[in-house]
Amino acid sequence: MLKALLTLLTFFKLVDSASQNYYMINFIADAAFYFLPVLVAVSAAHKLKCNPYIAAVIGAALLHPNFTSLVAAEDPVHFFGLPVTLISYGSSVIPSILSVWLMSYVEPLADKISPKPIKFLSKPLITILIVAPVTFIVLGPLGYTIGTGLAAGADYLNQNVGWLVPTLMGAFMPLLVMTGMHWSFTPVIVQSYATYGSEAIMGPGSFVSNICQGAASLAVAVKTKNRELRQVASSAGITALLGVTEPAMFGVTLRLKKPLYAVMIGGACGGLYAGLNGVVRYTSGTPGLASFAVFIGENPMNIVHAFISVGIGFVITFILTWILGFEDVQETAKPVKKGAAAALEQRIEVSSPADGKEIRLEEMKDETFASGVLGKGAAVIPVNGRVSAPVSGKIISVFPTKHAVSMVDENGAEFLIHIGIDTVKLDGKYFTAMVKDGDVVKKGELLVQFDKEAAEAEGYDMTIAVLVTNTQEFLDVIPAKTGEIKEQETLFTIV
Repeated sequence: MLKALLTLLTFFKLVDSASQNYYMINFIADAAFYFLPVLVAVSAAHKLKCNPYIAAVIGAALLHPNFTSLVAAEDPVHFFGLPVTLISYGSSVIPSILSVWLMSYVEPLADKISPKPIKFLSKPLITILIVAPVTFIVLGPLGYTIGTGLAAGADYLNQNVGWLVPTLMGAFMPLLVMTGMHWSFTPVIVQSYATYGSEAIMGPGSFVSNICQGAASLAVAVKTKNRELRQVASSAGITALLGVTEPAMFGVTLRLKKPLYAVMIGGACGGLYAGLNGVVRYTSGTPGLASFAVFIGENPMNIVHAFISVGIGFVITFILTWILGFEDVQETAKPVKKGAAAALEQRIEVSSPADGKEIRLEEMKDETFASGVLGKGAAVIPVNGRVSAPVSGKIISVFPTKHAVSMVDENGAEFLIHIGIDTVKLDGKYFTAMVKDGDVVKKGELLVQFDKEAAEAEGYDMTIAVLVTNTQEFLDVIPAKTGEIKEQETLFTIV
């Protein structure tokens, strides 16, 4: 974003590119890329449960001025008698990942063989003495070769079939996001930034796909006769246009199916245009109208073609959603029987999935849940890491990251039990699923266990939301009184 800001400032002649102000902002923006091996090492250490400070030291060693001097001198260098390949590791990604991967095996071994009285000294010493030489002699050059190979492969595709990758990304981005596979492209993207200053692997296609999610949701909002669905689709559509597609995907397009097909077709068409016109993204950011500046760079037409590509995707998706249609949810209330027994038949008691404190959804520190766009319900601030089934029914899906479970009960009520805020970023770390897709469970049966303390130590809010995702098919969802609640006590009632 600093790079995009600099581009805007120079474009409007507010800052001279030869000025010291430009120079200072520019090297501050470059710092994250130059010292990327350190940042990647720390991130990988958290992922692989290593000491992040030792990992940072190894990443920093790759960038030490003395080593860069050896690289510049180009004289042969040996380490313990073995030749060291002289490579500039600034902005590299994979060497750090490989070194921390090795560290994840060496550190436990060092911990095991170190005497307790001097473990605080010997453990890091042994780890660095083993990992650092292997990194400089083997893993660093290997990672550099892999990284440059990936970048060269991406460059080959851009040069010879530049239209292909944005087209495929535009079409299949929803499926990648649903499975979490979009994160697997991060090393390739970062390597492309470091090598070429831009990337065309995910940015253009994901920008189009997100706008298409918004288009499909807005088309549903215009066409549906159901007021609840219209409200959900309108809100989700606007959110998707700004770059956050989960409400649109899980609340509208995936649920109605045909709009998702329209999103994929529109995304492919917009991605094809972006690919044919060489659209690139100059830095990372959530692809949406709120962050369009990531497409502003040296080529002034890049942002123009980016907007044209999303315009194509929006129009095609909107029209296709309208033509293909969808199975609308009719606003027909169930006939109400007379008498107390009949009233009780229509009430679904939903239990708390955990011990803790019950709060209203609007009190959650997440706008998606607080707004009710995914459905009505309630939330629990848990006191432990146990999450049980709030009703008896069938498991529809256990998310790959294990932080959420969807299920349906015998009355047709569909539920989403979501553990924590933004915990999808943990990628399953600290979570253990006790059920699988298709399982039939009883109320109170254990669904997921998670390490509450560890997740909170990383800064995550572990509030558990229980949502009725097909709220519009019922008269109302009535939360119980807020305050302390025990597992299996009534959390809310569906009528």
